[in-house]
Amino acid sequence: MNKVRAFAFAVMLPAAAAAAPETYVIDNTHTYPRFEYSHFGYSTQSHRFTKTSGKIVIDRAARSGSIDVTIDAKSVDTGYALFNEHIQAEDFFDTARYPTITFKADRLKFDGDRLVAADGQLTIKGVTRPVTLTVTSFHCMPHPIAKKDACGANAVARVKRSEFNMGKHAPAVSDEVTIHVPVEAIRE
Repeated sequence: MNKVRAFAFAVMLPAAAAAAPETYVIDNTHTYPRFEYSHFGYSTQSHRFTKTSGKIVIDRAARSGSIDVTIDAKSVDTGYALFNEHIQAEDFFDTARYPTITFKADRLKFDGDRLVAADGQLTIKGVTRPVTLTVTSFHCMPHPIAKKDACGANAVARVKRSEFNMGKHAPAVSDEVTIHVPVEAIRE
């Protein structure tokens, strides 16, 4: 009987290992990346994007995964329609030529079982730079409404907008921008 159990375990182990990666689809209704910057030193301005899509693959057993996110740059929401148009213009996002912002990572960092960072490539306005998203919170559980597994996270990164050909008015309007990414994703 022990040989039968050992054989069954040996047969099931590769199948379990192969099934370890889990794919999660970003929930656009709960994922609104935002960016903050100092406005002439008067205040910190915060704006968001309202359309985000993509997938996150996590293999918790192997402590690995990938992220592939696309943000619709035309969905920028400053709270003021005229300013939305202003930062979509050529000096800033230039959404006529570059309608999307992407983040792709194939290196996730874990501290034990907890996801703590994602090293990837951020592309804005046709310029791609390495960026590390620091994950400040990460939680997975069954979603009470969707009735599927879901994961949520909050991540933050700092970039210089001049490195993405968006440096107009710097340093009066700060060159350093803080990006906050609250994300929720449902398992495929």
